[in-house]
Amino acid sequence: MKASCKKYILNFKRPSGTSRGVLTQKETWFLVLKENNKYGIGECGILRGLSVDDVPEYEEKLQWVCANIHLGKDKLLEALIEFPSIQFGIEQAFLSFVSEIPFKLFPFDFLHKEKPISINGLIWMGDESFMLEQIQQKLEAGFSCIKMKIGAIDFDTEIKLLASIRKKYSQEEIELRVDANGAFLPNEALNKLKTLSQFNLHSIEQPIKQGNILEMKSLCKATPLPIALDEELIGIFNVTKKQELLQTIQPQYIILKPSLVGGFKGTQEWISIADKLGIGWWITSALESNIGLNAITQWTYTLNNNMPQGLGTGSLYTNNIESPLTVKNGQIFYSKQKQWNINKIEEICI
Repeated sequence: MKASCKKYILNFKRPSGTSRGVLTQKETWFLVLKENNKYGIGECGILRGLSVDDVPEYEEKLQWVCANIHLGKDKLLEALIEFPSIQFGIEQAFLSFVSEIPFKLFPFDFLHKEKPISINGLIWMGDESFMLEQIQQKLEAGFSCIKMKIGAIDFDTEIKLLASIRKKYSQEEIELRVDANGAFLPNEALNKLKTLSQFNLHSIEQPIKQGNILEMKSLCKATPLPIALDEELIGIFNVTKKQELLQTIQPQYIILKPSLVGGFKGTQEWISIADKLGIGWWITSALESNIGLNAITQWTYTLNNNMPQGLGTGSLYTNNIESPLTVKNGQIFYSKQKQWNINKIEEICI
């Protein structure tokens, strides 16, 4: 078996804002395994400034993987504990290689019967008119769960946006989630959560920056609004440390991005601990191309979690790889009427 990796730049259709800045491009790498006429493909994607493996030697580590692919999946995963996105790419590539069809990784009804997964519609930060435009588009597209990025524009303006949604739609009609990406200061967070709670929100992701463990613990205990940890989980590799974090903070939910927490294996560890502690969870993509999103979505279906998942990011890019993944009426499914862009795949695999 031989392995190679190829960098690919994904271009956003329009700049997408978070409290950490505006995104116009996303870097990703494809790991390709080849033997005779068979191949497997996986995606290693990082989020600059957020991924724990956003380090100068990242590409050097990918080359090391290609040179040492003979070690096999388990030994490679063990050696790459501090490179969760590469771990995830390796898991995908080996699954893809042993599958009869490289893009059909988990033989469940999601693939064979077009069974859908409910997802949330993502509202990016921007000025008031841009955010209202996105909200209207998602509602017209049939989404019953909307996730809104907050924390970058004036808080009062964001409150008005939420109020305008609730004026038209009850919590039974539209489930509202908000994601602060750590934008609130610890000393102001509780008051802001109290203000937000009047809109019957499902939850708020990461209200304060990760690493403020005791402040987050106090906030989760006093909050009038369920809190979901996201960035807080990044960079914690040891199972015991994972358990200590959740036992200490006791959040209402955790949000799991396989590219950021060690692929399927790392994500499953968090799920097992959360289930034992009675903490809810859902799965979210980390702006991967359709290669990575396909793997995450198929795996998510196997988990039998009926909450809306964060898997609606495939349409963000101008140059994504065409796939059967289809979003309709607030759900994602694997359409039998659509095909992978094999020509594009072959370009990557050369």
